[in-house]
Amino acid sequence: MSDFIARWHTSITEINATKWDQLSEQKLIPFFTWRWLNALESSESVCQKRGWQPIHLSLWRKSSLIAIAPLYLKNHSYGEFIFDQIFAELATQLGQNYYPKLIGMSPFSPVEGYQFLIAPNENKQAITNAIMHEIDRFALKNQILSCNFLYVDSIWQTIAEKAGCATWLNKQSRWTSCGETNFSDYLANFNSNQRRNIKRERKSVKDAGLSISVITGQNINQRTIENMYELYEKHCSKWGVWGSKYLSKKFFETIFSSLDQNQMVFFNANRGDTNKPVAMSFCITNGDILWGRYWGSHEEIDCLHFENCYYSPIDWAINKGIKFFDPGAGGSHKRRRGFLAKPNTSLHRWYNPTMDHLIRNWLTKVNKLMIHEIKAENNEVPYKVDLPPLSIPE
Repeated sequence: MSDFIARWHTSITEINATKWDQLSEQKLIPFFTWRWLNALESSESVCQKRGWQPIHLSLWRKSSLIAIAPLYLKNHSYGEFIFDQIFAELATQLGQNYYPKLIGMSPFSPVEGYQFLIAPNENKQAITNAIMHEIDRFALKNQILSCNFLYVDSIWQTIAEKAGCATWLNKQSRWTSCGETNFSDYLANFNSNQRRNIKRERKSVKDAGLSISVITGQNINQRTIENMYELYEKHCSKWGVWGSKYLSKKFFETIFSSLDQNQMVFFNANRGDTNKPVAMSFCITNGDILWGRYWGSHEEIDCLHFENCYYSPIDWAINKGIKFFDPGAGGSHKRRRGFLAKPNTSLHRWYNPTMDHLIRNWLTKVNKLMIHEIKAENNEVPYKVDLPPLSIPE
């Protein structure tokens, strides 16, 4: 670290927005841009009182910013969608405090792509090592038990593993384009029984008098945002204390005013008036990937969720040449609709030697089981496409 200066930031506003977004040599996906993360902070959806204290780490060479590690200090495990209760239980058995913990991810967004943002022409391994060293110092000084990077970028994963991180495989869902030119091509990948089921599900929505309007770009207005928030809030409240209402109305308003509106896609289920939606889903795209984020409905209508959150977005994605559709966390029911299982990777560092030893030994076994589970699950779905081979980590 003698060549570098490390600085910790309790607000993203302490780092220049342009420098943040331009630091990586590849264009950032929306969830890791300064604007998205700032919207979370400025709306207080992410803040200390909600258990997400921003604690971003920047690395400088004299006056030049050369790297950033987006990080949060957390006193709970909500909003991560990586379920680490087994680690918390082990910490308790060892007499350790599991919280607070350091987390690297885009809050509330289980989307693959986390990495340290490193300036082009820098040695990524050396910079990653230097940042890890500073994180280790911070954690040990402040008696923090672990640092966890969730949904990591696959290329950066190898670099971080060489820097001493342990790998934990979990599972997520993804639809992958096979060169379809229309929705009928998508249906052709299913067996005949499931094709009938999907047609029946889509028909039930039409029989309820609903049509789906796609709203994106300049067609998005303040009313669109207000309707989406109202439906999101209603959906979360339906589940009571388990509703996971993480985002404030101000977040939606800030995203509307700051994000490129061509990256926002709303699927509006209505009976002829888009200003009076029966249901809506909110997706984000960068042109190659579509991410399903939030949804809500005023009425309980059979199969409306499937239409609004899966079929209409897939139809739109095919027409736009989208390569992948990540529908969000959870849901084995997604398999029957063309979202196959794939591994997602989280990387971990533990600062108690006994805990580190026990978990690393456990991971060598559980990661192999996860790969076998994913293979078995995909072999059972009524959707046949060519899948890349899955390797089992050492």
